[in-house]
Amino acid sequence: MPLHVPPAPAPALRSVLTALGSPTAVREARTPSLRTAQGPATPELPLPVHVLDEITAAGASATRLTGWRFLIRCQERAVAAAETRLTPDGWAFSHFFEGPYIASTERALRQAETMQQPYQPRLLSVPGLYMLTLWLHGDLTADGATGHPAATDLLVPLAPAPPGIAAHRPHRVAELLPVLTHRATPAPLLGQPA
Repeated sequence: MPLHVPPAPAPALRSVLTALGSPTAVREARTPSLRTAQGPATPELPLPVHVLDEITAAGASATRLTGWRFLIRCQERAVAAAETRLTPDGWAFSHFFEGPYIASTERALRQAETMQQPYQPRLLSVPGLYMLTLWLHGDLTADGATGHPAATDLLVPLAPAPPGIAAHRPHRVAELLPVLTHRATPAPLLGQPA
């Protein structure tokens, strides 16, 4: 089933296109593959980036939208990503980057395309675990900028995943959250009651 990619805000896309057209922005970026890329670079697959700040025994707290991420494709492959953020003046380009999450995101998206049920793809960051997941939201009509993971949504941990959590293995939110809750709960200090 095809994924239903939510549309990115037009100003976010414009800011990335402006940055790609700026020799200074590309040259100053810490992305060697973008600086040396042959051919035109195009932003594709805009994904809203949500952050899950707190996981409790009751489940996930609400997520907050922190930006939109675009994969930057040159010829046949993604070579980098561009992140935008919301400022008081609207959406603005934040930075280019590269690394393992680029290929991992592409792999997870290809994997999601083969699933029987259609999903709306998003990215979900769990900073307390240094974890990034592809969040496959079941409500195709939802605004990609809002919401929280439903129990039946899928989370696909991207590589590198935290130890003990398999990358690229889809998990229902209801199954993965208890594992994340246990890992995110700080251990009691010595001499403190448990």
